[in-house]
Amino acid sequence: MNTFVFNTSKSIINELGALQRLGEICRKQHIGRPLVVTDPGIVSTGMLGQLEAALTAAGLPFAAFTQVVADPPEAVVLAALQQAKEADADGIIGFGGGSSMDTAKLVALMASSGETLAQIYGVDQARGQRLPLILIPTTAGTGSEVTAVAIVTTGETTKMGVVAPQLYPDVAVLDAELTLGLPPHITAMTGVDAMVHAIEAYTSIHKKNPYSDMLAREALKLMGANIHTATHEGGNIEARQAMLLGACMAGQAFANAPVAAVHALAYPLGGHYHLPHGLTNSLVLPSVLRFNADHAEHWYGELAEIVVPAAKLAHTATARCQQLIEYFVNLIDDLNLPPTLKDAKVPQADLPTLAKDAMLQQRLLVNNPRPVSEADALGIYRDAYQ
Repeated sequence: MNTFVFNTSKSIINELGALQRLGEICRKQHIGRPLVVTDPGIVSTGMLGQLEAALTAAGLPFAAFTQVVADPPEAVVLAALQQAKEADADGIIGFGGGSSMDTAKLVALMASSGETLAQIYGVDQARGQRLPLILIPTTAGTGSEVTAVAIVTTGETTKMGVVAPQLYPDVAVLDAELTLGLPPHITAMTGVDAMVHAIEAYTSIHKKNPYSDMLAREALKLMGANIHTATHEGGNIEARQAMLLGACMAGQAFANAPVAAVHALAYPLGGHYHLPHGLTNSLVLPSVLRFNADHAEHWYGELAEIVVPAAKLAHTATARCQQLIEYFVNLIDDLNLPPTLKDAKVPQADLPTLAKDAMLQQRLLVNNPRPVSEADALGIYRDAYQ
């Protein structure tokens, strides 16, 4: 067995209605003046009002930064940091999707350590300690509430990551009541994103380990059984909670056994066309699975048995692997997501540029079960375009 280290958030609360206990949760973390970090969409749904009511009922003064945008640029992170300083916040609450939680992580660190973004970009570059941190996801997808990663947009088409153990929160709160208002297409995209986390963690060649495997398999089981219902019957709270827990488990898995080529090829699509992250993963997933098949068919075959029970009857790993690929092709269709890059309005002439940009994601590509060259990346994009 390979030597490994498994890290995750200190505490996970999986409870319907847990938001109502936020004041109690804050006090246990010695937070008396929290800054809430969220986005305008959360404000418009009224969910921020629910959170504020819970803090007010607990007698906790707070401030709220509500200007997080998707794929947050450095300026947004720095504006949130400034508000944390002005409010003299002694703790941070990230409330929303991955962008809000990523921003909250960075603010919690920099507000305490005094470090700059330039100093902490990369892997294990952060040196200081953070403020107490609570993360509350409102989508079942990113797993950001249990990862030590935060992604920042640094240019028109470029992003940088901060990877540091300080970014794990003290508490992750999983309350599916907060996901009930998600529209079907967001539910679908974030759900597929989380399923990709599970698949890539299970096949990550450098840090795959028994804990990440266990979590990835259970995550895929939960989400495979519930993503259709959560998408098409959005009021089904049981399916919503199962998706939220599954996404969290997948996040724990890939936080320790990192993702690979699906994400590496998805990032340029998001950078160039500002497509949602979950959708970019969905667009390249079947093509990457086909590319990896010869090198990962045993692992893919094991995962196929989770989401396609009939795969257990197949006599070869090759056949089971093929059933996994077919499952995701059919799932993407069932969820009414665009099946190809062409359908997503990605210009075919841009594919070589995307392939070149994907090569910049070596941090992810090194985890892939099959080496990926620039020519390979172009081939995958071409397959995904058709």
